[in-house]
Amino acid sequence: MDTSMASCSRSILLPRLSSHHSTALLHPSSISTSLNHKALKSSSLFGESLKTTTKSSLRVVKANSSAITRCAIGDSLEEFLAKATTDKGLIRVLMCMGEALRTIAFKVRTASCGGTQCVNTFGDEQLAVDVLADKLLFDALEYSHFCKYACSEELPELQDMGGPTEGGFSVAFDPLDGSSIVDTNFSVGTIFGVWPGDKLTGVTGGDQVAAAMGIYGPRTTYVLALKDFPGTHEFLLLDDGKWQHVKETTEIGEGKLFCPGNLRATYDNPDYDKLIQYYVREKYTLRYTGGMVPDVNQIIVKEKGIFTNVTSPTAKAKLRLLFEVAPLGLLIEKAGGYSSDGTKSVLDKVIENLDDRTQVAYGSKNEIIRFEKTLYGSSRLEEPVPVAA
Repeated sequence: MDTSMASCSRSILLPRLSSHHSTALLHPSSISTSLNHKALKSSSLFGESLKTTTKSSLRVVKANSSAITRCAIGDSLEEFLAKATTDKGLIRVLMCMGEALRTIAFKVRTASCGGTQCVNTFGDEQLAVDVLADKLLFDALEYSHFCKYACSEELPELQDMGGPTEGGFSVAFDPLDGSSIVDTNFSVGTIFGVWPGDKLTGVTGGDQVAAAMGIYGPRTTYVLALKDFPGTHEFLLLDDGKWQHVKETTEIGEGKLFCPGNLRATYDNPDYDKLIQYYVREKYTLRYTGGMVPDVNQIIVKEKGIFTNVTSPTAKAKLRLLFEVAPLGLLIEKAGGYSSDGTKSVLDKVIENLDDRTQVAYGSKNEIIRFEKTLYGSSRLEEPVPVAA
């Protein structure tokens, strides 16, 4: 890969740590606050390959009628992307976002939290961590040189990033989903979707070429999926600042794990209340944190379960289709799961406005069938019963 693919951050980097210093505290002064990227070298970003892969360890699968090499566990992020796509612009966008996620993880971990917000006070920075994350992501996209437009949940207006329309991309992101629970030390995360060209309205989630989330918890992970490559892939942030491929998910199976959001809706949505009572009666394991990123990520990691966030007359939809629902929908469906707004996949919903909101469920096929049938009486996924001759 050429050097320019690795040089994709305006000093939004964590310091490199040797393994014998991995438990040492990072000093704030070691984080560069300048935007001078010329001092960066590609070797200082990711180093050598994390794992030597022999030809025998690679598998070939069929996708879109062409043979492609499936990436090996242990690959670095660069190695993975070089095998997953030939689009150097997309590689650069995903690499630059990976650098931003790495820095956000450090900022979240070292934020000082008061009664109302968590702030980072290194150098001249005195910003709430969600605002700081927002800035880092916009900077990364501008520096990628392949992003035409970007917008975020914090700034829901199209921002011109200077990239090309032809061969470029538009990116929508939630910079820090769950920022209100940072002070409780729960896991939080970043969500983003990548669309080709210069449109973020009049498109569907199915038009995304890639989607990803960063999870900042006991581990920092970068979970991504590409439209034309099999599976959803998890990368772990190592002590030396490298992203290492640690998991591939291609199937979401059945299992009694449920994550019910917006439970207030059960008060005046009897069908949602009926669904929740089913989970309780059937002794499903409750796993809910209040952060959408970890709550959806567990379905991919555990390869089972159901996440729901349902509306009612008094508990309206809060989740945004563009910034949250559609990107996570691509991650779930590429992992072998299903999504639904009650009647169809969320990837089939047209994004009319940047602030469109919707109810949603993610999970295994049978769980989505149960969700749709309980709320609306039928499911598009259920096999039709043959008519007798």
